[in-house]
Amino acid sequence: MAAEDNACRGRPLARKQTSVRRRIVTILATIAAIYCALCVLLYLTQSRLVYFPFREIEGTPRSLGLNYEEVKLRASDGVELSAWFIPRERARGTVLFCHGNAGNISHRLGVISMFHELGFAMLIFDYRGYGASQGSPTERGTYLDAEAAWNHLTNERKVPPQRIVLFGESLGGAVAAWLAKERTPGALVLQSTFTSLPDIGARLYWWLPVRLLSRFRYDARSHVRQAKCPVLVAHSPQDEIVPYALGRQLFEAANEPKEFLQLSGSHNDGLLPSDAAAIDAFLAKHLAQ
Repeated sequence: MAAEDNACRGRPLARKQTSVRRRIVTILATIAAIYCALCVLLYLTQSRLVYFPFREIEGTPRSLGLNYEEVKLRASDGVELSAWFIPRERARGTVLFCHGNAGNISHRLGVISMFHELGFAMLIFDYRGYGASQGSPTERGTYLDAEAAWNHLTNERKVPPQRIVLFGESLGGAVAAWLAKERTPGALVLQSTFTSLPDIGARLYWWLPVRLLSRFRYDARSHVRQAKCPVLVAHSPQDEIVPYALGRQLFEAANEPKEFLQLSGSHNDGLLPSDAAAIDAFLAKHLAQ
């Protein structure tokens, strides 16, 4: 009888343990399913996490009192792009500006004014899908867009390559670095730029296998290693989007001659007058006159 009583008492305990195990397995399976769904969602929609284009043009250089030309560029794959050329009398050189992943050229009036005051002409363009440019942005497409801007300066305006400054901010830094690898400008300036998109994605989404899922590379570190021109890397320790450490790694990857400029403020803060002076000194030292 005692043995039978123990067996009877043991059966409910075993059923309870089995039930707990099933619940644990169900919870783990649900978590795994949600995690896999997030991975699939990230893979399919990551372009929306990379590009934030604005179509509306909210201002022009004319609001700064500057003359400018509206320019239509055509990339090698046929996409028509919108750009501005801001001339400068007795220009020291021409800045080809590659902006970041949000907004459009109308949101860069501050940097247009800065380089005009420093004595530079500028060509600033919108990637495909931004502003009045046709198409939708892709990594290859942004490279072709920058190439079209370069060709416009060198072929149409006859600007010597050694007097062109490639300036890239944030994601635009990776685009400018790619162009510096493909061509040979007078100088390359990278502001608040990451080493590669998977590097920054792995930091922002550390709990996801970003490096395996990323369809975008924007490998600025690899590009800058192959650039054969003076390089200035500018980055802020307070940058909350692109970690300062990535800016330092990008600088370490660049070839000599190179300089590092420590900025202050957040990722989207504009350049200070002291930053403009440092950029001016760098270009005065390295840019062909």
